[in-house]
Amino acid sequence: MRGSNPEAAKAGLAFLKSLAADTHELRLPPEQGTVSPTQRVLPLSVVRGTRSYLEKLTHQINGSYEYGWYDACAVMMRRLIESLIIEVFEERQMADKIQAASGNFLPLDRLVGKVTGEPAWNLSRVTRRALSDVKGLGDNSAHVRRFVAHRRDIDNVKTGFRTAVQELVDVGGLG
Repeated sequence: MRGSNPEAAKAGLAFLKSLAADTHELRLPPEQGTVSPTQRVLPLSVVRGTRSYLEKLTHQINGSYEYGWYDACAVMMRRLIESLIIEVFEERQMADKIQAASGNFLPLDRLVGKVTGEPAWNLSRVTRRALSDVKGLGDNSAHVRRFVAHRRDIDNVKTGFRTAVQELVDVGGLG
């Protein structure tokens, strides 16, 4: 190329590499995550004012859906349900009902059985079904090697999921 200066090009490239290295930390997402751009799976209002980590999980659920990361969304939905069940029992001073002899919490299938088996809470049919559906989808996304969740998988459970989350927040007095 006429008039090109190889030394200037090298210096420019070195400057750009140095700039990229210096600004690497600035280009990363915030350490504790970001607010989801939408609320397409679960409105934040359902968990607002409960526990800050439940709000952050809700942002992750909505954000992963927004970006098309449906397996991540399904696993986070499962995690939110599991966390809420534990919160409900702890809030009602009944954590011992959902703990094994070792002190660890029971697996989710047994947690679902415990929360739906409390007659005083009278969970709706929609919630009972949603707890099982979300667990199944989350399990597939986390453990079935060849399963890849699609948007429709999330869409098929999100109304029941919202109902279940809202009922658990209410039953636990978390809101």
